[in-house]
Amino acid sequence: KYDQSTYVGRAKHFLLVTNPLNVLATNTKLEQARQIVLKYRAGKEVPECRSIEDVWKAKYLYAVVFWQWMNQTFNAIVNYTNRSGTSPLSNSQLLTSYCLATGGALATALSLNRAVKNMNPLVGRMVPLVAVAAANCINIPCMRMQEIRNGVVLLDEKNVEVGVSQKAACVGISAVIVSRICMALPGMTLTPMLMNALERRGFLAKYPKSNAPIQTLFCGFVLIFATPLGCAFFKQRAAIKVASLESEVRENI
Repeated sequence: KYDQSTYVGRAKHFLLVTNPLNVLATNTKLEQARQIVLKYRAGKEVPECRSIEDVWKAKYLYAVVFWQWMNQTFNAIVNYTNRSGTSPLSNSQLLTSYCLATGGALATALSLNRAVKNMNPLVGRMVPLVAVAAANCINIPCMRMQEIRNGVVLLDEKNVEVGVSQKAACVGISAVIVSRICMALPGMTLTPMLMNALERRGFLAKYPKSNAPIQTLFCGFVLIFATPLGCAFFKQRAAIKVASLESEVRENI
């Protein structure tokens, strides 16, 4: 629907996909959206839609529900059954990733907490952001270690496989890390600034129980926009210069 070659187009796409208002849709509305998409794909008339815009709305609602279900199913398989035969990661890889990510985040947080002990309280409130950034830098490469080791498939403009590249995998994983950190950046910088301002004005001292609810609600509100805007930083299908690939891959191309 939107031009995926521009940041604005990608941002609009992800804002629609991650729209939190979709959770308010009733079962009847979801089924109507599903039927509209199925009819449209089959080339049948869709009297419920007056314009192509109505079809797109139905498609997004239908797709969001489907992919959320797929995502939660995958999480359930990994977290509970953890079958190496159906999961792209082995038990040892999952355990290694978890230990490295949590260990890296804890080590970073504890070290920084000690370092900023006598600094401005606002600086101390930024420690979780650095810990999250460190965890992403460790966790994502570990979770996608197979791509780093074996490479990712390269396709030409006609979707024909032309090779497998480890360098392309590293570029893609680096983009994911940057995107994840950018998603966390607004909530983990604006929230400390807000709480620091409330603390200086004596609000938190007067209403101590409001600390957690304010942080939770404000972070949730910020994430509504931060998540799609962070996802939009990079294309879902990116291009890479042939000159930056491995020599053997360049020869095949």
